[in-house]
Amino acid sequence: MRMLLLGKDGQVGRALEQRLRPLGELVVCGRITANLEEPDALAGLVERVQPDFIINAAAYTAVDKAESDATRARLVNAEAVTALAASARKDRWLIHFSTDFVFDGLKPEPYVETDDAKPLSVYGATKLAGDQAILNAGCNHLIFRVSWIYSLGHDNFPSTILRLGKDRTDLRVVADQIGAPTSAGLIAEITAKAIARIVNIDGDAEGLSGLYHLAPSGAVSRADLAKYVISESRQQGAGLMIWPEGVTPIPTADYKTLAARPLNSRLETKKLQHAFGVGLPPWQDDMRSFITDMIRGETA
Repeated sequence: MRMLLLGKDGQVGRALEQRLRPLGELVVCGRITANLEEPDALAGLVERVQPDFIINAAAYTAVDKAESDATRARLVNAEAVTALAASARKDRWLIHFSTDFVFDGLKPEPYVETDDAKPLSVYGATKLAGDQAILNAGCNHLIFRVSWIYSLGHDNFPSTILRLGKDRTDLRVVADQIGAPTSAGLIAEITAKAIARIVNIDGDAEGLSGLYHLAPSGAVSRADLAKYVISESRQQGAGLMIWPEGVTPIPTADYKTLAARPLNSRLETKKLQHAFGVGLPPWQDDMRSFITDMIRGETA
């Protein structure tokens, strides 16, 4: 089995490279060897590599910048994905990662895969266009919609809280955005299991083709997540100035950003669990390990 991984330097890409290597031959590409701002070149890359699986972990993820850089965001998140979908064929799978930003966040319950997508931002709209391009192409595919991604070595919400907490005694954090922080490691683990399931299935693997929500169990507000990160970090010996009580919950309306965020980012994952026979741990499990590794890295 041969796999082509795009976006090897991103949060999800780095985790995927580690998880996918044991499954077969893996060709990894970063921005230099696979520039998604040049969609026309992607067909040639796929033709040269001849992969059984194309795994696209590359994306334009600068949510606020996309509001003034819509052309580039659409080029990477929609047009390049369209080109990849066209390069897939009957015996080739395309695996792609989408986002909770395709929803407007107004639904009171967790979102299921069949809910109407109503993005609030340019970023969300371009990611949705990529999803739709894959669905319309008719190729075998797995689209994993994920939320609140984090990993070591990258800027993300929990790492920002830890960084700010070293020098500050108070933080204002939005309390009405709810979701499940999802580690890049969990995304890579589930992706690897899904590929193994497709390869080893005794029957029609095409029946697994589709759109899935991928997130750990449970949910938390941004403000409560910040408190958790601070509390857990202090328990593990991190030298922080801030205490959990130093987090002041505020509404999203009081925290201005260029791009609107969905208030509800909760994703229902029953479809994924049933199709691939996987369990999804509480979000606290990976977050606790992430904090441990962050602290060890700083004290090493």
